[in-house]
Amino acid sequence: MQTRFTPDQLADPDTAVSETMIRKCVHCGFCTATCPTYVLLGDELDSPRGRIYLIKEMLEADADPTPEVVKHIDRCLSCLACTTTCPSGVDYAKLIDHARDYVEQRYRRPMVDRAWRAVLAWLLPHRGRFAAALSLAPLAKPFGPLLARIPALRPAAAMLALAPSRRRAPTYAPFAAAHPKGRVILLQGCAEAVLAPQVRAATIRLLARMGYEAVFAQGEGCCGGLTHHMGKAEAARAAARRNIAAWSAEIAKGEIAAILTTASGCGVMLEDYGHVFREDPALAGPAKRISELTQDIAQFVDHAGLPPVVDHPPLSVAYHAACSLQHGQKITTAPKRLLAAAGFEVRDIPEGHLCCGSAGTYNILQPEIAGRLLDRKLENIDRTGAELIAAGNIGCLTQIASRTRRPIVHTVELLDWATGGPKPEGLG
Repeated sequence: MQTRFTPDQLADPDTAVSETMIRKCVHCGFCTATCPTYVLLGDELDSPRGRIYLIKEMLEADADPTPEVVKHIDRCLSCLACTTTCPSGVDYAKLIDHARDYVEQRYRRPMVDRAWRAVLAWLLPHRGRFAAALSLAPLAKPFGPLLARIPALRPAAAMLALAPSRRRAPTYAPFAAAHPKGRVILLQGCAEAVLAPQVRAATIRLLARMGYEAVFAQGEGCCGGLTHHMGKAEAARAAARRNIAAWSAEIAKGEIAAILTTASGCGVMLEDYGHVFREDPALAGPAKRISELTQDIAQFVDHAGLPPVVDHPPLSVAYHAACSLQHGQKITTAPKRLLAAAGFEVRDIPEGHLCCGSAGTYNILQPEIAGRLLDRKLENIDRTGAELIAAGNIGCLTQIASRTRRPIVHTVELLDWATGGPKPEGLG
């Protein structure tokens, strides 16, 4: 695609990256077949190719974003299915993230939208605040249908619909493996630690059986992904700086085999730290090192080797491939290979490349589209006839669990159970 950026515009590193991505686009339209919003809405401007046109025109003109442009940018899930499909190597993530940052700086959203985004950025990345809010959710849940009828309060209704009926108390703590092969840093995260602490407990047990000591880095917090994808670049960078300092201090204590994530959405963000701080003389090196050490738990276990499997029911599992895992981190076969090796019958979900509608805060800010995507996902899960669902990302687990009676658990919970751990709570 031809571009007309000025030398002054290209002096900005983010604009230069975006210009490179735009020029790679050859208008082929392959991305439209795998883009969830285009599949649902059929609007060219709700496809990656259409959004690239809008972003190109906005950036080239150095123009303030219009409400129409912002609408179509906001509708992007950042699922990155388009990057998997694109034959030209367009790194769409870099482009859409730059556009969101640009919108955040140059566009004044309507007051209600602005307020909800501020609330989400203040609440979700902080475990204590999020846990306190979640404890009140059961009291407010009965009012969800009423709130859904009021446009300004639909994000509140969406959050209540997603909130679990009960919150599990944290049950995990780091401990040394019996025959240590090495140390790994385990990302504590934000949402997963509050919504599903049992995932972390299962991970620590599994790693110990594998001979790895899981450690938590003091001072670490949210990876920055939630605010990053809302266009709040400085808040995301502040979170990343804090984590880089915390993990670098832990690395200095002794060799680290990997920095492990059990939420693939976080994994994508960590792998991007090197790019985010590429122009920062002080942080470029440490950030690149963090990105290089980052692995998803399934990726690490697949490489290191699953511990011996014990007897357990031979259940059929519909494996939901989180977008951030299959499209973002390009991890596609390891989770299924591990589940099969652990004695489960793995069933692929039709249209497995399409997003479930979670996408960070998308299911809160765009509940109508997210709901339609979830309905489509659940129909496809039903077609598998599987007894339970497994996924590797807390957003997907929460989104799908909100409307299905079929048990859904994290992949690592099943691997832990199959190698001697307790039966996952979600299986009853």
